[in-house]
Amino acid sequence: MDRNFARALSLVLTSEGGWSDNPADPGGATMKGVTLANFRYVKADATKADLRAISDDQVATVYRRFYWDAVVGAQLPGGIDYALFDFAVNSGPSRAAKYLQGVLGVVRDGRIGPATLAAVRAKPAGVVINALCDARLAFLKKLSAWPSFGRGWSARVAFVRRQALLMSAAPSATEGSASLGPASPDDDPLAATPAGAGLPAAGEAPTLPNKSASPAKVAGVLALITLALGSLTASTAHLSCNLFGVFCR
Repeated sequence: MDRNFARALSLVLTSEGGWSDNPADPGGATMKGVTLANFRYVKADATKADLRAISDDQVATVYRRFYWDAVVGAQLPGGIDYALFDFAVNSGPSRAAKYLQGVLGVVRDGRIGPATLAAVRAKPAGVVINALCDARLAFLKKLSAWPSFGRGWSARVAFVRRQALLMSAAPSATEGSASLGPASPDDDPLAATPAGAGLPAAGEAPTLPNKSASPAKVAGVLALITLALGSLTASTAHLSCNLFGVFCR
């Protein structure tokens, strides 16, 4: 989704770091992951010195033009957009697209078109993200540069997997006030939605909805109150249950 571009770019830059001109790196000199060749799209006669002084706006322009738009990030489901975007930055948009298509079982032509978009929307985002990250790591392990960069690449893929899963689990913008804020980079996707989240603890009275709550939410809360009252009745009959009757012996 295009609304994810800024967040996805911020996460990519966390992985890319600052200035690098390692002779062993096939990408050559980079600043915040931007190569000199790509920077010349913004500044035709750019030198390495110019690249080191690249502005944030120029960085965003390069990433959108060469990577985000190249993998049609604006039309991909949340989480998958970031996972594919980062793959494209690290290994090229065409390769990233082909690996996504391989995961989806569609023609691997390296172009994200209607067939690929339909297939990606038909599968659970978490399943696609995990399969794509697995395939990406397997590809990286086959590269001759793995002995030099393998540790960093492995950590990067693990980070991308974590963040992409968090993004895929976040409520969409259309859910209004129920939407959660962006997760921090250190969040654990398995802890993003704790079991029983949103339910009152045993011994606490259920919270009544406010006047602005939707009819569906009101009905849901009333159902919880009814369930709680039924459980209290069962308790008076010497049944060993908790407030909601979930754990009974």
